[in-house]
Amino acid sequence: MPIVQLGAEGRWTNYHGTGTCEVATRFALRSGDAERGRDEIAIAARAVQDWLGQAQAAGRRVRPIGAGWSPSNVNIVSDSWLLHTRRFNRCFRVGGADVRPGVEAAALMLVEAGALVDEVSDKFEQQGRSLWTSGAGNGQTFAGACATGTHGSVVGRGGIQDHIRAVQLVTPTGIHWIEPAAGVMSDAFVAATGSTALRDDELFAAAQLPVGALGIVTALVVDSVPKFLVRPIQNLRKVDCAALDWLAAGDFRSFSAAYALDQDPHFVQMIVNPYKPFKRPAMLRFLYREPWRDAYPHATPGELGAGYDALSLLGRFLDEYPWARGALLQFAMKQGYAAGPDIDDPPVYGSWGEGLNTHRPLADLFNASVTIDRADLARAFELICAVYARHGGSTVVTLRFMERAQGLLAPARFPHNAVIDFDGPRSARTAEAYARVVERLDAEGIAFTRHWAKSCRLDAARVAADYGEDFRRWRTARDRLIPDPAHRALFGSAVLDGLGLTG
Repeated sequence: MPIVQLGAEGRWTNYHGTGTCEVATRFALRSGDAERGRDEIAIAARAVQDWLGQAQAAGRRVRPIGAGWSPSNVNIVSDSWLLHTRRFNRCFRVGGADVRPGVEAAALMLVEAGALVDEVSDKFEQQGRSLWTSGAGNGQTFAGACATGTHGSVVGRGGIQDHIRAVQLVTPTGIHWIEPAAGVMSDAFVAATGSTALRDDELFAAAQLPVGALGIVTALVVDSVPKFLVRPIQNLRKVDCAALDWLAAGDFRSFSAAYALDQDPHFVQMIVNPYKPFKRPAMLRFLYREPWRDAYPHATPGELGAGYDALSLLGRFLDEYPWARGALLQFAMKQGYAAGPDIDDPPVYGSWGEGLNTHRPLADLFNASVTIDRADLARAFELICAVYARHGGSTVVTLRFMERAQGLLAPARFPHNAVIDFDGPRSARTAEAYARVVERLDAEGIAFTRHWAKSCRLDAARVAADYGEDFRRWRTARDRLIPDPAHRALFGSAVLDGLGLTG
C-alpha cells in the first residue's frame, strides 16, 4: 500500500515554522520498487484517488505536503487530511519510445511529486543535463515550487514551472495526464500510467501552476538543457542611481561592465539597504554562463555565493533599535552577504545545481515580494525606499530579473519582469512597512503581482484584478477538471477559498 497513516490526529507545522495545521491527520505517499516509472506512478495515482474518496466520505479537506516550504499559509488547512509526498521521490529516465515524434527524450525526466529541486537537479547533472533556472534555494519539492510560481532569476528565462512538459494530476473522478495540445509522451506511455490523456493548451497552462487547487499532482515530466558552468562574481559596491535605468531597459551588459565583468550576465541580483540606498554599498551578485568542461576549479556552495538569508540573525536588534536600522542592515549585508569571489579573486566555477543551497528554517524572517514590469523599476524603487525612510521596517530590498513565465497564474506575467523581494525580521513593524509599500504602488498606478508562497496580503478581488482574463481562463480550466463544486471544496482551505481559487 503506497499510502500509510502517520500516527494519530494532531498538529503539523511547516518547515519554516510560520504556520500550523490544527486537527490534522497525516498520511504519507511512498515510492515503491517498480522497475518502470510509469508503473510506479500508476499504482500511486490509483491509491491517491482512493484516498481522496475516503477523505470526502470522512468530510475532511485535503492538502498535499511536500517539503512544507512555503513561508505563507498557502499550504495550511486545519481539520484536514495531509498527504506527505516527500518519500515519493523517484526520478526516471525517459526513452525514445516513450515520447511522440520530434520530442527529445534525452532532455526529459519523469519525476515523482515529492522529489526535491535538489534531487531533480542532481539526477539531471548525472546525465550531463541541467535545470536552467530555480529559486534561491533547493529544499522545495519540484512540484511545490512549480505550484506556487517560484521565480527564477535568469535574465533570459521565466519561472521554474517553465521546465514542466506534462503533469499527472489526480481528482476524485479521474487520473489525468495533462500536456500541451501538440503532445509530449506517447499514447502507450500515458496509458501505462493509468491516466486519461488531456492534450489541451488551456488545461496545461493552468496545471503548470495550480496553487494546490486543481487536485493532487503525482508526477511531472521535467525538461532540461545540456549541462553548463557558471562563474559567480559577488561584491559590495556603491551603485549610481542612473544604473537603475540600465536595469529597467534590460541593458544588463552595461550594468555588469560597470560593477563586475564586461560580459553578458546570465543572472543579476542587487540587494539594497533602502535607507540611503545610493550612499551605502549594495550587495551585487552576477553569474556568467560558460560551456561545460570537466576540468574546472571546484568550489563549495558557500564559495559560489549560495544562500543569502543571513539577516534573520540580526532580527531582534533591527526590531528593538529602529534608530540604528540603516547601519545594522548594512552591517548584516557586509557580514552575511559579502562572502563570494570578486573580480580580482581567482575565478571559481560550478554547475547550476552546485550554486544552490538549502536554507535554514526561516521562522524569524519576514518574506514578501512584488513583481513589476521591468520598465517601472526606477519609479517603483524610489517609492519603496521612500516608504521605508518615512515609516520604518527592517528589510533589505532585493532586485532580480526574469522574462515572462509560463502558467496562467504566474506572478512573472509581464514581458520583462523585475522581482523585488523584502526579507527581514518577522515583526508587526516589518509587515506594516510592506503593507505601506503595496498601498503606495497601488496609489501611483504601478501594476504588480505577488508571490503565492510568501506574505502577500491578497484576496479574491485582488487576484481577479491582477490576473484578469488569465484568472478567468484558470477558473474555467479548473471547472473542466473538477466540475463538481463539492470536489473543488475538497482541495480548499481558508486561504485558497479567500483567494477565489477553490470557491
